[in-house]
Amino acid sequence: MISNQNGEAVLGMSVITDDINQFPSPLVTVIMPIRNEAEFIERSLGSVLMQNYPVDRLQVIVADGLSEDGTRQIIQSLQKRHSNLELIDNPAKIVSTAINLAMMQAHGDVIVRVDGHTEIAPDYIRQCAAGLERTGADNIGGKMTARGNSFFGEVVSLATSLPFGVGGARFHYSDQEEWVDTVYMGAWPSHVFDRIGLFDEELVRDQDDEFNYRLREYGGRILLSPRIKSLYTVRSSPRLLWKQYYQYGFWKVRVLQKHPRQMRPRQFIPPLLVSGLILSLFLAPFFTLGKVILSLVFVSYLLANLSASLIMAARKNWKYLRLLPLVFAILHFSYGIGFLIGLVKFARRWGDKQGKIPHLDGMSA
Repeated sequence: MISNQNGEAVLGMSVITDDINQFPSPLVTVIMPIRNEAEFIERSLGSVLMQNYPVDRLQVIVADGLSEDGTRQIIQSLQKRHSNLELIDNPAKIVSTAINLAMMQAHGDVIVRVDGHTEIAPDYIRQCAAGLERTGADNIGGKMTARGNSFFGEVVSLATSLPFGVGGARFHYSDQEEWVDTVYMGAWPSHVFDRIGLFDEELVRDQDDEFNYRLREYGGRILLSPRIKSLYTVRSSPRLLWKQYYQYGFWKVRVLQKHPRQMRPRQFIPPLLVSGLILSLFLAPFFTLGKVILSLVFVSYLLANLSASLIMAARKNWKYLRLLPLVFAILHFSYGIGFLIGLVKFARRWGDKQGKIPHLDGMSA
């Protein structure tokens, strides 16, 4: 049993009473794209290797981006005890190439992605496989339950569990089974990749969003299921959190250029906020209207931020109020600035929707 920072049990066996053992055990390939995860890999990979799933029906491929912190040595020591564990190199060092390289060696009828910062419940793989069989979904995933390994991380885990912090993506906070536009990590029948290709290797971030948009364009369905449980360790410092969400915003521009109809209004709010502040700051010294707009934008955001912070602090613990406004601001402004810089960087690529999407036969799309 694994608990979050509040001592709440979150990673026990599923409490759903349906007997998932009635479903067959298809051959499953777990793919882990990682780099420099020495602090987490023993827990994350360990949770994969300790699944209540037949070992002879489970292939585990770790695609390592040439780690330099001892991650590889930890994995190699685990290989001595687990014959179904494979380690491959990912010279490009990004998630999309890691998944694609692993897919070239995958034998599973079901593909399950697990990230290096995540621990999965003992029945995670069985629930994924059973959920795909039960519902006919083309991608299935569970709620992303977050935790921190520092006080700052605890605050981040709270902020990212609210719509105000991360928008309307349902996998951050929904506890009901529902069809959605994207999920955390994901599990797919292998034939999905035959149909639409692999992950877009152009994208350093947001490659999962792009893949899910493409899947939906092909008529695929994505299911969020509370039966699938995992625990994600968030970034532990303001610098790392800023870098992460800046990259989300930056690369979201390329996703927008490739799939404009799949975007949601929530994804434009942070760049609109930042744009409003920048524009009003520029106009304020010269025009009274600029000062009015600046005041309205700043005060409106400040009130919204403080209101969300007060609500969460009152619900959990008042000690978190010290950092919640800062964390919310980092989430919003790093993403918004990244998006605006992405608009400049990719300004000449609005007609380029192709990307770098390999097929399983190794040929580019």
